[in-house]
Amino acid sequence: MNKTVLVSGGAGFIGSHVTVELIEAGYEVVVADNFSNCDRTCYEGVKKITGREDLPLEVMDFCDPEAVKALFGKYHIDAVIHFAAFKAVGESVEQPLKYYRNNLDSFLNVLEAAKEHGSFVLFSSSATVYGEPDSVPVTEATPRKPATSPYGNTKTICEDILRDSVKASGGRLKGILLRYFNPIGAHPSALIGELPRGVPNNLVPFITQTAIGKRECLSIFGNDYPTPDGTCLRDYIDIVDLAKAHVYAVNRMVDGRMKQACEVFNVGTGRPVSVLELVNAFEKVNGVKLNYKFAPRRAGDVTAIWADPSLAESEMGWKATRSVEQTLQAAWAWEKHLAGK
Repeated sequence: MNKTVLVSGGAGFIGSHVTVELIEAGYEVVVADNFSNCDRTCYEGVKKITGREDLPLEVMDFCDPEAVKALFGKYHIDAVIHFAAFKAVGESVEQPLKYYRNNLDSFLNVLEAAKEHGSFVLFSSSATVYGEPDSVPVTEATPRKPATSPYGNTKTICEDILRDSVKASGGRLKGILLRYFNPIGAHPSALIGELPRGVPNNLVPFITQTAIGKRECLSIFGNDYPTPDGTCLRDYIDIVDLAKAHVYAVNRMVDGRMKQACEVFNVGTGRPVSVLELVNAFEKVNGVKLNYKFAPRRAGDVTAIWADPSLAESEMGWKATRSVEQTLQAAWAWEKHLAGK
């Protein structure tokens, strides 16, 4: 009998791509989402890509402990991947209580249910836990720094909650923390991708919306950083590569290959790319001219960060394979699909 994976927040950007890769790897998947930050577009896209018209969907709020208990009672869940969190850095600064309540309460409820039912837990953490690192690339042993936003702080706190819960569980609970760098792109089918509500917080949707004409001008925040071209350096990872990392992590858990009860892996490419390089690459690969301007630095942006992903390769057998050019072509195809072009 195939193992079943619960994907909380499974109708969102990352969750939908992870769902596709899990199904294609032979897992049964239960998607759960309250649609507070997305619509049904990507869920319907997942069904088309996988041919799974019967894909289970539970519309629920993970901050409701009774709903979470009922969900774990309804299905035999071997592993849960938790994406049900708010993620806008700027909004978290303006509404910290909203972020702490949702991101912490939802994770606590998942952990309690997972412990009771013996389910593995895969938590989507973030490179934000490293803050402005003293040296790059960062490894899993790089010290965490104080978060620059309530959003980032919820990632740090949830990491600690999982570690402490695993330690206290007497073997009832095991988990993996995946620290993402900068996920970008869309599925090559152009049926699922990043679909921000309102003004995008992330760079690539702003690029594609400017290219399609939804936004008048792209602002590049800061061109006076101590980097080769003055713009920030980031580790941009293709969303499909990122999604596949979750399959490798789930395989490791259910196959009994974990070396510790709580493990941490960086999920990045190991290649720094500047904001300006990414903009120029988008123009070149898609034959589109972008209207962009330089704007003042944005509070909370670190100068440069990229991953040393070697541990994920040596321990899980995973590494990123898709090029920036492939990723930006897919992102543009998705934007055109949304516009009906």
